[in-house]
Amino acid sequence: MKPKLLILELWGLGDLVIATPFIRAATEKYAVTLLAKPFASEMRERLWPAVNVVPFIAPWTAFRFGAKYNLARWPWLHMLQLRRQLQAENFDYGVSGRWDPRDHFLLQALGVRERLGFPRLKSGRYLTQALPQPGPLAHRIEYWRTAGHALGLALPARENMVPPARQTSPIAFIHSGARLPARIWPLTNYQQLAARLRSENIPVQIACDADQLDWWKQHGEDAACPKNVAELFALVDRAGIFIGNCSGPGHLAAICGVPTFTIYGPSLHEWWAPVHPAAEIFEGRACPYKPCADYCRYESPFCLWQVSVNDVWARVQQFAGRHLAAATRQPLVVRQK
Repeated sequence: MKPKLLILELWGLGDLVIATPFIRAATEKYAVTLLAKPFASEMRERLWPAVNVVPFIAPWTAFRFGAKYNLARWPWLHMLQLRRQLQAENFDYGVSGRWDPRDHFLLQALGVRERLGFPRLKSGRYLTQALPQPGPLAHRIEYWRTAGHALGLALPARENMVPPARQTSPIAFIHSGARLPARIWPLTNYQQLAARLRSENIPVQIACDADQLDWWKQHGEDAACPKNVAELFALVDRAGIFIGNCSGPGHLAAICGVPTFTIYGPSLHEWWAPVHPAAEIFEGRACPYKPCADYCRYESPFCLWQVSVNDVWARVQQFAGRHLAAATRQPLVVRQK
């Protein structure tokens, strides 16, 4: 019988996608339970079908800023029920890929025997094995590789990970949304970028977050607005390339084998580049406060908003030419604008 392993990844879609190579490798040696946001249940069949997913929205991930610790809003009854449920599993091992004391306390509270994590603010007291921190510019997947090594799992380096085979497609998939407003390139820029791609006879599918849909409709675009991860998977499966912000949809596209072009502002591509060998990044303007977590110190995130369509067009045009030529059965001519 395989030993039981509890994996914590309580944050966003992109975080969970980055953990996917670790989760897949872990199922070879362990009976894996994943504690994650409810959308993990939709991802399970496609990405890690052998995993038992337990949905949980941790209150410190559901609210922003000071509201995270408004204890009166926390779902205490549900949390106590979940604790009893998971304690009864008697997990042999538990791991978090974050340097987050809340994760480490949670592992101890759930009665996990061997608890692995990256200590911070003296949270090593809750762990049985403190893992060494990767370097300050290490990609997030390096934390999962380090955890994997401690658990006897062999994960390849990010640059050596092979994307799944997929059918070619001529469609450029643009997603204009992101979890944080400071990471969103202006919608007018995406509109102009789509027009330029279409002028090159490249079909474009635009998708967006719910709060952007009216804008796209008012500007004559039949944009898709996926209501769940299953609908997002369906859009990704029809795409030949992905273009967008530092966001969960870009990471999901990459793990499904779609080459990605990501426009970065306040976040670091060294940490968050999609896991795909053909992933390309466009770095925004320099800022002394970069990286930013939840907000910008300035009136607007100039690191991203001062990036124009002209700035990125040559790179996007070349990117599309490399990855869409086979699907269109003819070379895409790179012309100067």
